[in-house]
Amino acid sequence: MGKKGITILIIEDEPDISELIEYSLTQSGYSIIVSDNGENGIEVTRKHSPDLILLDLMLPGINGIDVCRILKNDKDISDVSIIMLTALGQEEDIIKGLETGADDYVTKPFSFPVLEARIQSVLRRVKNDNIENDKVSNSGIVISARKREVAID
Repeated sequence: MGKKGITILIIEDEPDISELIEYSLTQSGYSIIVSDNGENGIEVTRKHSPDLILLDLMLPGINGIDVCRILKNDKDISDVSIIMLTALGQEEDIIKGLETGADDYVTKPFSFPVLEARIQSVLRRVKNDNIENDKVSNSGIVISARKREVAID
């Protein structure tokens, strides 16, 4: 999957961290949007529907877990991929993040090559899921390749 046309939203309240991530990912060819709090991040997601969100957990106002929950429960944007990017690296934090709907979980500090590899991995999975979820229908017959089902009327 090419990087051109892929938009990543960074929801991070630490300017130094968000600027470093923005610079690195822009150099790699991604389009970047930055938000410094959860409320604004939700609004930006609804307005721009990014391909992927890098979400910090410790945000002012609405925390990252709640942001993830809100986004995943909004049917218009629930398919946006989320990678949690946080200093909270305890096993229970990781489990909570993934159970809330995150596609991946990266702990700080991290390396940019690893972060980019994880971004590409999540985007690849989404692309493959979209291909497999395609249903073909004709004359009342619906074929679902992913489910390996054929339905009539």
